[in-house]
Amino acid sequence: MRHAEIALNPFTMMTDPEIILQAVERSDRLNCLQRRVCRPLDRPLIPKVKAAELAAYDREIDLAADEEDDSAI
Repeated sequence: MRHAEIALNPFTMMTDPEIILQAVERSDRLNCLQRRVCRPLDRPLIPKVKAAELAAYDREIDLAADEEDDSAI
């Protein structure tokens, strides 16, 4: 009877994590899902080519913006 009450009230399931784990393990819908492990941070897919040139370009833009702000004052 206790299990039937829990199944009818999903908020009761949140108070008992063991029941949730059992339900997940028994779930046919979850077991049918395709599984794969994605680790996008393991290695960069976009190589950092010309990073020094890009940093120099960014500095030039920042300095130009600062000079424009100084001349406006």
